Amino acid sequence: MEGADYKVKLDIFEGPLDLLLYLIKKDEVDIHNISISRITSQYLDYIDTFRLLNIDLAAEFIVMAANLMYLKSRTLLPRQDQPPEEDAEEDDPRWELIRQLIEYKKFKDAAGFLSLKEVEQEGSFAYQSEKPDLPEEPVSLAEVSIFDLIRAFQNVLKRFEESHDLGDIVDDRYTVADKIEMLLFRFAPGQAARFDSLFETATTKAEVIVTFLAVLELMKMNQFVLRQTHLLGEIEIERRLHTAAAHIEEEEFEESEA
Repeated sequence: MEGADYKVKLDIFEGPLDLLLYLIKKDEVDIHNISISRITSQYLDYIDTFRLLNIDLAAEFIVMAANLMYLKSRTLLPRQDQPPEEDAEEDDPRWELIRQLIEYKKFKDAAGFLSLKEVEQEGSFAYQSEKPDLPEEPVSLAEVSIFDLIRAFQNVLKRFEESHDLGDIVDDRYTVADKIEMLLFRFAPGQAARFDSLFETATTKAEVIVTFLAVLELMKMNQFVLRQTHLLGEIEIERRLHTAAAHIEEEEFEESEA
């Protein structure tokens, strides 16, 4: 399968603390009450998915995975067998990680607040005509965590594995380039569909993976955008209205495949 040799490089990739905060928000738990066992399992699931998709992982993701497994092993030990921690002020082995997450969240929230103020200032002198209240526009992928997209892919892959016999012979007839061409043919500019509908006709796990890799590539080419109406909501894929930049990127991709 071409996907096995296809390296994915995402400019919008975030760090390991972003992933942990995303998992905490997804589970709707207080940051002080995180379950090391649960969050470690979820974190490692994401790492496995990144590897499945051959996504380049920064070293800090692996370091965090090792740290989480260490913390998990400590929580399983009886209190009298806990290793000494000279700098620890608390008996709870989660405390250092919780402190890191709280501090990181403070800086991230502050950065988000300043970014919002910058946007407000940019339009502060513009004349705004009176307009009726309109429904809120869907949030673009640039404003939605990449982890939402990976989560959606994990759900698709899980449903596929539950409904298909993975012992069947693997059909490697599709490449990433094939799927890119098929998606461009399927979607007219401005046309949209549910993200999971892209995989309804897939017959093998390899095809599911290659289709997802094609979506990532089309996003990088500025041909497709993914939208989400609310946090953890259903994701919708839409082909952008054709732009000069997107046309150039599409032509460059075709030339590289020639």
